[in-house]
Amino acid sequence: MPIVVPGSVKVAFEGAEIRVQGPKGTLSHNIPEGIEVDVDGGALQVRRTGETKALKSLHGLTRKLLANMVEGVSEGFKRVLEINGVGYRAELKDQSLHLTLGFSHPIEFPLPEGVSASVERQTVITLECHDKQVLGQAAAEVRGFRPPEPYKGKGIRYQGEMVQRKAGKAMGGAAG
Repeated sequence: MPIVVPGSVKVAFEGAEIRVQGPKGTLSHNIPEGIEVDVDGGALQVRRTGETKALKSLHGLTRKLLANMVEGVSEGFKRVLEINGVGYRAELKDQSLHLTLGFSHPIEFPLPEGVSASVERQTVITLECHDKQVLGQAAAEVRGFRPPEPYKGKGIRYQGEMVQRKAGKAMGGAAG
């Protein structure tokens, strides 16, 4: 399946390394042995040289990583986090998120290079980046400060994430 390269994106090869440059930034990736990448007009074509199981899995991985690189430098990626809980809030100061999550101290999370954030209504955090891996890691670290808990649903969750709720303690029969 070819990867369509928009006109604003430049692709360059340096040995086994491929470099993709666009309006949002520059990304590079080392192509593994046994995988070939060709530029056909305005598209990238990823091929494998053999039929081993390892090469087949590397073929799909490399194709998806290159597709994410092209999409990232042309359009970018966005991840939205929602904060639920009384008194839980976030604010952006300089290049770091300041989170109040019910602990005895506020949490300061410095944003990784290339990641930008915006906070709406103190409870919705929008992270944007051209590198999907860096963005996903940053979002996972912010969510990890207070993951959603199953009883009241308080915590930080991804937008659209469903949290399985539990019933909690039930008033039982025998009192002891």
